[in-house]
Amino acid sequence: MDDKVKFDIEFPIHASPQLLYQYISTPSGLSEWFSDNVNSRGELFTFIWDDSEEQAKLLSKKSGERIKFKWLNDEDDQTSYFEIRIQVDEITKDVSLMITDFAEEDEIDEAKMLWENQISDLKQVLGSA
Repeated sequence: MDDKVKFDIEFPIHASPQLLYQYISTPSGLSEWFSDNVNSRGELFTFIWDDSEEQAKLLSKKSGERIKFKWLNDEDDQTSYFEIRIQVDEITKDVSLMITDFAEEDEIDEAKMLWENQISDLKQVLGSA
């Protein structure tokens, strides 16, 4: 098993942090853009796409600010998680979503593209595309 590499991407988004937080932290919000459907039981979130599903454990969250998940199928990989963080520029008040994720070295571009597609869906849902 190759070690995964951490990467960060930033996406400027025209939406209030409060609204954005609903879309990154709730099953109904996540199912609007991240996957086709999301169920949660406590800290366990199940993300459903066409014909596959993945479970993730909610590691931490801070209201209006960030949420962090760990995929359960990565049990052998203790470091990998993904975090979605809302960042507000103190001066301009511009809002960005900061994504931290992990991928194997040769899959980073693909992983970034996946996030770009998903964030693009989120912007459409928010009407800020």
